[in-house]
Amino acid sequence: MKIDVRYGKDEVQKVDIPDKNMIGIYAPKDVNCGSCEKTISNALDNPIGYDSLEAFLKGGKDVVFIVNDGTRPTPTAKILSALKGRMDLRSARYLIATGAHRGMTQEENDFVFGPNYENIKDRIITHDANKSECVHLGTSKNGTEMEVNKVAVDADRLVIITSVEPHYFAGYTGGRKSFLPGVASYKTIEQNHKLAMKREAQSLILKGNPVHEDMMDALEVVKGKQIFSIQIVMDRHQNVYKIASGDLHKAFAQAVEWANEVFSVPIPEKADVVISVAPYPMDVDLYQSQKALDNGKWALKDNGKIIMVAKCREGIGHATFLKQLSTSKDPKKVLENLSKEYKLGYHKAAKMAEISLWAEIWSVTDLDTQMLSDASIRQFPSVQDAVNEALKQRPDAKFIVLSDGSVTIPKVV
Repeated sequence: MKIDVRYGKDEVQKVDIPDKNMIGIYAPKDVNCGSCEKTISNALDNPIGYDSLEAFLKGGKDVVFIVNDGTRPTPTAKILSALKGRMDLRSARYLIATGAHRGMTQEENDFVFGPNYENIKDRIITHDANKSECVHLGTSKNGTEMEVNKVAVDADRLVIITSVEPHYFAGYTGGRKSFLPGVASYKTIEQNHKLAMKREAQSLILKGNPVHEDMMDALEVVKGKQIFSIQIVMDRHQNVYKIASGDLHKAFAQAVEWANEVFSVPIPEKADVVISVAPYPMDVDLYQSQKALDNGKWALKDNGKIIMVAKCREGIGHATFLKQLSTSKDPKKVLENLSKEYKLGYHKAAKMAEISLWAEIWSVTDLDTQMLSDASIRQFPSVQDAVNEALKQRPDAKFIVLSDGSVTIPKVV
C-alpha cells in the first residue's frame, strides 16, 4: 500500500507498506460539514444559556476576547469575520492564550486573526506566563495557587473563542482550558501540569481527572464573571463541523459530545508498529508533537514500536523534559527521578518514559539524531527507512497509520 504522509506545512513523504502488513490508516471520522458561515451564524443566533451575544455585550465597558495561539488550528479568524456584522471589533481587546508557549510570530498572527489583524493589531495582548501581571484568585482543592492574567480578571465581559478536541492529559481542550492554563502564570501552570503525572489524567476522561478538576476550580472563583464562549469542533480536514456558543460549561459539554463523534476512532486490533503523525501546525516542536505519541500508544501492542512523524519546526520546545528523558536509558530510573521533584515539562517526560517501559519509540523529525538517541528515541531519515527497519526486524509486523495522530484517539472495538 502506497501512503502519503504529511510532513511539515507542505511536504509529503511517500511510504510503501506491503498490503499483507497493513491493518489500516485511521484518522478522525469523516463527518458532514455544512456551510462554515451558516454554522457560525446559527451558533451565534442560538447560544446556550444566553439570549444573544449582542445582549451579552450590551453595557460592557471592558470587553476581552481570549483566543488560542498559533499552535492550535482554531479558526478564530473566521469567527471574528462573522462577528464584524454584530459588533465593532475595535471595541474589544484580544488576549492570546499562550499558556507557557512562546509569543506569536507574524505568520501565526496572520493565521489567528486573518484579514482582521491590521484593524485590531493595537488591541491585541499576548499573554506571557512569566511577565504578564497576574491576580491571585485563591488555591484549588488540589493545592494549585491560581494566578490569572489581570486583563482577563478585570474584564467585565469575557468572550472565549476556542476549539474542542481530545487532550492527552486534560481529557479535552477547550472551555475552561482557555483560562487555566491559557492565561495563567507560569507557577500556576506548573502546579496544574504536575497533576498530569497522575494516571487518571488521560485523554477522553473528565470525571476524576485531577487536571480538569483543577481547571474547573479556577473558574469557580470567578463564578460571578460574565463569560460567553464560542467552542468549535472541527473535522479531520480542519473544516468547521459544529459550534456550541453561550454558557462556558454547557457549551463545553455539548462540544465534547460532538468531538467524540469525530476523534474517537474504532480500530479492529492493536498493531506491532504504529506510525503516528503530528501534522502542521501541531508539529511546531517536540513538546507539542509528543501528543501524537501519547495518542498512538492506544493502538500499539506490548513490545511494539511507535514511530512519531513530526517536523518539529522550532526544535524541542521546553528542553527540561528532554533532559529528564536523557538522565538514564532505563525508563524506570527516569520515572524514579521525576517523582522526586517537578518542573513544567516533566509530565511530558513521564508520559514518554511510561511508553518506553513496554514499547520502543522511533521518530522522523528534523531534530538532532544524537540528542534524541540520548533520550532513548531512535531517529530515522524518513518514514520509509523506519518502516524498512521494522520489517527487517519482523517481516510479519502489522502496521497502523494515524494520519492525524495529535487528535486521533484509537479504540479497539
